[in-house]
Amino acid sequence: MSNAITKTDFNFPRQKSVYKGKVRDVYNIDNRFLVMIATDRISAFDVVLPKGIPYKGQMLNQIAAKFLDMTNDICPNWKIATPDPMVTIGHFCEPFPVEMIIRGYLTGSSWRTYKKGAREICGVPIPDGMKEHQQFPEPIVTPTTKAKEGHDEDISREEIIQQGLVSQEDYNLLEKYTKELFQRGSEIADEKGLILVDTKYEFGKKDGKIYLIDEIHTPDSSRYFYKSGYEERFAKGEQQKQLSKEFVREWLMTQGFQGLTGQKMPFMTDDFVKSVSERYIELYEGITGEKFVKSDTSDIHSRIEKNIMAFLDANL
Repeated sequence: MSNAITKTDFNFPRQKSVYKGKVRDVYNIDNRFLVMIATDRISAFDVVLPKGIPYKGQMLNQIAAKFLDMTNDICPNWKIATPDPMVTIGHFCEPFPVEMIIRGYLTGSSWRTYKKGAREICGVPIPDGMKEHQQFPEPIVTPTTKAKEGHDEDISREEIIQQGLVSQEDYNLLEKYTKELFQRGSEIADEKGLILVDTKYEFGKKDGKIYLIDEIHTPDSSRYFYKSGYEERFAKGEQQKQLSKEFVREWLMTQGFQGLTGQKMPFMTDDFVKSVSERYIELYEGITGEKFVKSDTSDIHSRIEKNIMAFLDANL
């Protein structure tokens, strides 16, 4: 197996703090820059799996960078540079404590909730009689709180504003950006023979201005269906062919794991890890329409440090 990077421990000039998320390690440089390293960690059900997936971080970082560039006419974003295949450096922003999730289809967790009898998600009413993988009349926005640990929680627009998490004026703009970004992502996916099913966006603020931050339209933050065969599969009640991380969740569920208390993480064989890496390469090539070029992984830590230092030396 190729090297996979699952942890970083750098110390950069004027470094103020480090935030280690489920997948990304984010270094705050002087409250001016954020250095975001997309590691090869993989999470599902809000739990980080015990083994890294080779090249996953490179794929996520390069997909996100590409889509940030393709959507910056809709909404300003945090990206300044991508000095390394696994690194994006951008503006330091104060993040909003909510994630903006938008769904075009009733699938995944929304279907599981609907199947249990719920007819409202995050305050948005869902009509009776819908089937799994059915398209909503219009995409729905279903935000969640952004948990520092554990599971994110569904929350309605009204609760967000009432609790003072986001002002009404800012929330209106977040929702507008979310819908427009999803529309653009759907158009780009359509050109690649894909359907953008659902995705999440995160936003932050700098000098009173809202920026799109973090990743966008990657298989970790989004779900894609193949357009070809969608109607036939839906008519027959069959599962859709997906380009997303859902296959990892499905594997975990077959092993009796959904991130619940008392459940034991199943063992990941080298063959399974390799198959996930290959699936991510398929995701990358399907989403971008470009061949994936593997970076040199012989000494990832040194490569990353050298490339970040070159940017900081030129910009601090």
